[in-house]
Amino acid sequence: MKNILYLSYDGMTDPLGQSQVLPYIIGLSAQGYRFTLISFEKPDRFAQHQQTIQDICNTHQIDWQPKIYHKSPPVFSTIWDIYQMYQTAQRLHQKKGFKFLHCRGYIPSLIGLWIKEKWNISFIFDMRGFWADEKRDAGAWPKGHFLYDRIYNFFKQKEKAFITESAHIISLTHRGKEEMMSWQLPISEDKTQVIPCCVDTQHFDRSKYHESDIQVFRSQLGIAPDTFLWSYLGSIGTWYMLDAMLDFFKVWQASHPNSKILFITHDEHDRIQKAAEVRQISDSVIIRGATRAEVPLSVVASQASIFFIRPTYSKMSSSPTKQGEIMSLGIPIVCNAGVGDTDQIVLNYQSGALIQSFDAASYQSIANTFQPQHFNPEMLSVGAIDYFELKKGVENYLEVYQKVLKNGIQ
Repeated sequence: MKNILYLSYDGMTDPLGQSQVLPYIIGLSAQGYRFTLISFEKPDRFAQHQQTIQDICNTHQIDWQPKIYHKSPPVFSTIWDIYQMYQTAQRLHQKKGFKFLHCRGYIPSLIGLWIKEKWNISFIFDMRGFWADEKRDAGAWPKGHFLYDRIYNFFKQKEKAFITESAHIISLTHRGKEEMMSWQLPISEDKTQVIPCCVDTQHFDRSKYHESDIQVFRSQLGIAPDTFLWSYLGSIGTWYMLDAMLDFFKVWQASHPNSKILFITHDEHDRIQKAAEVRQISDSVIIRGATRAEVPLSVVASQASIFFIRPTYSKMSSSPTKQGEIMSLGIPIVCNAGVGDTDQIVLNYQSGALIQSFDAASYQSIANTFQPQHFNPEMLSVGAIDYFELKKGVENYLEVYQKVLKNGIQ
């Protein structure tokens, strides 16, 4: 039996866990791997969705071991969670004898490194981006702060150990891999596999929705058939540039008066509304939460979608999940350059337009030239299948798993 321990500091009851962890594990389970999954769940989401995730895991013979995620006090709560993950991983290994560990991110990779040192078991470093640099770029670990400088330096040192001591590395982007190879650590290029945030293109399938479905949905939101609708999908959080996106929309609306924008998100409704009011466009901004099942129709109801991400150093390693989902639904995208492989994907698959700088001139240029009706939805969907298809991602992970099992301890 090929028993694998999968460690995630993200929760399975979070949207991210449901789109970027469970689908891969389910696909690999069908190939004969048996997973034990440790994840850390936010209490409110866990209470709401625990049974749904448990049913999915039971169906696919996944031994889910959820733990409660602790947010406060800062630093000490994370240390406690790391301790819990390590103790649980050790206990389960003594019981099941895992072939290797799949560590999703930096905190799980700490456990992978310690377990390897103690039990001589390989681990996969599924890095999910330059996490320590993301924390610094986001301001969560401010430079010059006595404590956070030490935490940052600790994880930058551990990052080198994760890269050199892991059996294999997963990078979300080619730009991230190229940057990592420039660090001149003693690793071969074929040790790193690029696997973007993949998409279940059968779920995000435009052909499921008829024009009548779209018009009913739009009418429920008070959107007339002749209104041009933009969409934004997902939470705003730290990285997505709400002010810049609304500035762009205001410029667009000046040239295309009969336009609205739909924010499909559960979070920060007040923040979005206040930012719209400041720009005197609140009557044109709609904010609506959506379940995973409701997301595709919500996006398909729009003619174009938008996302701007802060183009910091750490973001070269990021793969926005929404890009593949929106492409799969046949909707063209306006986004900014300088984030992961995003701009190259837009250019290669002719899937939208790129903002080069965040200013009125750039916004007006797009407003003058961007014509969503000239994009072929079927070709966008084909591009998503070619680059983001979940099945392809599972096949790439399977190849990595086979290499790790064949090569043994690294």
